[in-house]
Amino acid sequence: MPRQLLFVLYPRFQLLDVAGPVAAFEAANDIVAASYQVQLGSQNGGPVASSSGLALDSIAFAAAPALDQPGDTLLTVGGHGINAASENAGNLDFLRRRAATAGRLASICSGAFLFAAAGLLDGKMVTTHWKRSADFRRRFPGVCLEADRIYVNDGRIWSSAGITAGIDLALALIDADLGEQVARQVARQLVVYYRRPGGQTQYSALLELSGGPGRFAGLLDYIRQHLDQPLGVEELAARACMSPRHFARSFTAETGSSPARAVERLRIEAAASALEAGNSVQSVARQCGFANPETLRRAFIRLRGMPPSALRRA
Repeated sequence: MPRQLLFVLYPRFQLLDVAGPVAAFEAANDIVAASYQVQLGSQNGGPVASSSGLALDSIAFAAAPALDQPGDTLLTVGGHGINAASENAGNLDFLRRRAATAGRLASICSGAFLFAAAGLLDGKMVTTHWKRSADFRRRFPGVCLEADRIYVNDGRIWSSAGITAGIDLALALIDADLGEQVARQVARQLVVYYRRPGGQTQYSALLELSGGPGRFAGLLDYIRQHLDQPLGVEELAARACMSPRHFARSFTAETGSSPARAVERLRIEAAASALEAGNSVQSVARQCGFANPETLRRAFIRLRGMPPSALRRA
């Protein structure tokens, strides 16, 4: 029996959030017949206009499949209409009812807002488009947002970053369902990376924390220039002329990241650049402030989903 995949549409959704993953599942069906049955659903059914003006036909929620098998997946997509969609009671009620039995929940781009607004992500680790991260944190403080990841899997909850990352998510789901070999064949068919080189990261932490006009601009410059130093909260707070507690709160409010997490992300990104330039893991760990190569390896896996040795091979 094919796995049922139901994409939830709403006015002004992002077309590629649907088309990219659907193309991946179609390719999987070409390799392993009848693996997936894809359907598009909306509150009232019929054509739903995307943000580009192009419309896709859909079935009404009332006619949507039950999604009660382990591989059945309820998928939400992003788009300019996500704010209105995540405030629509009909959408949220449907998501709650289908989520009660669905094998998996998967969001693409800002589609995570729909699941979060329905109360389905509390205590879960997810990602969304980096540009929406600050708003997501403000609206859903009970959700653990990993804003720098391409995709995240937390139990039956899957989520991905913006637009093309939906294909990365689809490949990960295909890998989980049909195995790595099939997922690699699908990636070749679509002419995309099976796993993107450079690790699973959306954007540059060095750019996101680039300073700008904020009050911590000078401190961030200091951090980037002294990654081989301890850079503890007490030291950073002293440089900012604040108490450690006030500094930690103020830094998190302005940058969206705790001081320790910001330092770690900057270290990992600098380490990735050094590894790609051909430096050894041992020397990179020392240059970027990690106690030893094993500490670097654990941080790399946690933030990028791969060990540093894999990046060097890539």
